[in-house]
Amino acid sequence: MLGLSNIAANFPASGIRAMFDVAAKYPGYANLCNGEPNFETPDNIKEAAIRAIRDGQTRYAPEAGTMEFRQAVADKYTRQFGRAYGPENVCASLGGVEGVMLTLMAIINPGDEVLIPDPSYTCYPGQVEVLGGKVVRVPVYEADGFKLTPETLERYITPKTKAVIVNYPNNPIGSMLTPEAAEGLADVIERHGLYVISDEVYEAIVFDGKKHYSLAQVERIKDQVIVVNSLSKTYAMTGWRIGYCLGSAELIFHIGQMQQSLAACLPTFVLAAGTEAISGPQDAVEAMAKEYAARRDILMQGLSGLPKIKLFHTEGSFCTFINVKELGKRSEEIAIDLIAKAGVLTVGGQAFGRMGEGYLRVCFANSQEVIREGVSRISQYIHSIA
Repeated sequence: MLGLSNIAANFPASGIRAMFDVAAKYPGYANLCNGEPNFETPDNIKEAAIRAIRDGQTRYAPEAGTMEFRQAVADKYTRQFGRAYGPENVCASLGGVEGVMLTLMAIINPGDEVLIPDPSYTCYPGQVEVLGGKVVRVPVYEADGFKLTPETLERYITPKTKAVIVNYPNNPIGSMLTPEAAEGLADVIERHGLYVISDEVYEAIVFDGKKHYSLAQVERIKDQVIVVNSLSKTYAMTGWRIGYCLGSAELIFHIGQMQQSLAACLPTFVLAAGTEAISGPQDAVEAMAKEYAARRDILMQGLSGLPKIKLFHTEGSFCTFINVKELGKRSEEIAIDLIAKAGVLTVGGQAFGRMGEGYLRVCFANSQEVIREGVSRISQYIHSIA
């Protein structure tokens, strides 16, 4: 075999994927690891795609997406943020992951530093490194509710810092951004002239009467923030691979140009389905969010009171972090023990960064039945070692 590129040879492996490889040896496990809704895509969205195919919408779309899709997204944010947006502010992407990548391609040069909270979603570091950027991990602490603070952000900024990636509601933790916290972060971001990539794919999955808030809603930094969103979680459309970037018209133009070199465009009939998802009835979204809340409560109630663990009360997303430091084992070891000895698939917090050591990420995207079974097995395991 001829030599690999340095990028391929050194690309950071996914700790989540590693756990699925381990789990393949243990059939019949309760899956509390997968960050994928177990719901079907709503019928009205499916039918929109079928109609589009029958109508011959099977050719190339513009790089930034069809005008109908972009207008639907723009209308959503005009209502949501109370500020006028048009299709020129929107670029379609292959899910949120490509949205982050397209944005990074448009804003960073080799050597630029990108600040990434630690712990955070696993894809970000590799995306920065592929482009020659330097990853700078910024710790977030349980004592702060696992939220990035202005003081911590300030400490990690250097003259080479170009951007910061934030993710609220958060994966792997479930924390959310408040308007007050956003104002504090905006002070730092404005003072240092940073771009913000704001990953908001869980915006519709929030609990306890809370409301999603975006850094893009802070007027004075609105042109520095690129919102990345996806239809995967909100509409149970993971396999459709559709998302978008929202930002200033100038920056979105260049993000659209980046699409030429990656996928050229999204399928036209998928964009038609996305238009229906955003513009059509939202009853299914509300029903799914309500069900996620019930699943979260089953998980939390089932695990509360177990010895030597501490639960974090998830505010949004369908993930939570469990503090397992008192169990006296490394996170990865506990996760492997759980699949091998208890038949429950989770993932050690170290997969999300150094600050994740001592925690487990547990997801409640699966059915109530699976969650109850997983909770029972976790309980038995913890009682056996605590």
